[in-house]
Amino acid sequence: MPLALYLLAVAVFAMGTSEFMLAGLLPDIAASLGVTVGAAGLLTSAFAAGMIIGAPLMAGLARRWPARSALLAFVLVFAAAHAVSALITSFPVLLVARVIAALANAGFLAVALTTAATLVANDRKGRALAVLLSGTTVATIAGVPGGAALGTLLGWRATFWAIALLCLPAALGIVTGVPARVESAPDDSPRPSLRTELNQLTRPRLILVMLTAALVNAATFSTFTFLAPIVTDTAGLAELWVSIVLVLFGLGSFLGVTVAGRLSDRRPGLVIAVGGPLLLLGWITLAILAARPVALLVLVFVQGALSFALGSTLITRVLYAASDAPTMGGSYATASLNVGAAGGPVLAATTLGPGSTDVGPVWISGLLIATALVLALPLLRVITARPVKQPTGRAD
Repeated sequence: MPLALYLLAVAVFAMGTSEFMLAGLLPDIAASLGVTVGAAGLLTSAFAAGMIIGAPLMAGLARRWPARSALLAFVLVFAAAHAVSALITSFPVLLVARVIAALANAGFLAVALTTAATLVANDRKGRALAVLLSGTTVATIAGVPGGAALGTLLGWRATFWAIALLCLPAALGIVTGVPARVESAPDDSPRPSLRTELNQLTRPRLILVMLTAALVNAATFSTFTFLAPIVTDTAGLAELWVSIVLVLFGLGSFLGVTVAGRLSDRRPGLVIAVGGPLLLLGWITLAILAARPVALLVLVFVQGALSFALGSTLITRVLYAASDAPTMGGSYATASLNVGAAGGPVLAATTLGPGSTDVGPVWISGLLIATALVLALPLLRVITARPVKQPTGRAD
């Protein structure tokens, strides 16, 4: 794998840490800025909305830029937004800064996904994406607990400063490691127009893969977002175990991405057909056995591995299905991820409240995976088909 992929993964690590760290900082932010914790929770929603809107918007704006210039611009804007966040004393300004950071994050990830796929041979896209997405999994292992610890010791502003500073070596890596010109069309064919690339979204195969990927990611974040009360209330473990459980989930996700990276190009059908039912069984088992600490710890690791193995494979299939959208394909993959990341917790939250159990989100995860399998398994050959270059305007 090219060194540039690992340098891009450093930036993805910083951005993943920023996206996930906020849950542990909300009480301190609320107290510092004079708002309720519920109001501070809008920072999470604003970031998710910015990611969904920003993926196609930023990719469209940057499609005429060289990949290195676009990536550098996005990572520097992301760093600046965090520096501003660390300095301000106004909640509305912080809210705007989070939206700007999300837009930059979405733009970076959209371009990075496309760039990663063009830095390697056409049949190694899955492995390239595994390297890139490992930055997100390492963020859940080290970045999020580290950010929470830093916030506890030095205050929430220190965590924002740390994210801003972490972007600087990533920016340097982009300048030195990413080629000045990344060829997305090795055969020197002309780049399609933006309208042509957007028209790919009408293709049934691309819609199917994007929807399935969104459902799998929604299932992942449905439970991941509400793991803390499951650990402390349902399993009866001390609060310290929340960080341990998150690290276990992150370790599992890293393993899943790594293994799937070696299978998602050549054997994607195997990952989906085997991993999907196992993931469904795992969510059901977790919902039933969550009160047993040993079972909880084992299942969190296993579900992290299966969720990210299946999710990363489907994201790879999005890029294959969007092969006729060389500059926008990454944004379609990014949008799929973030629609799921935003929608899963919303659905899961409907199961929580007075008189409800903490494992409601886990049942929602199972329901979402079951829906994904109903869509995917009968059409597995369509999802895993190799892309066929077609004239502009022809349907899939």
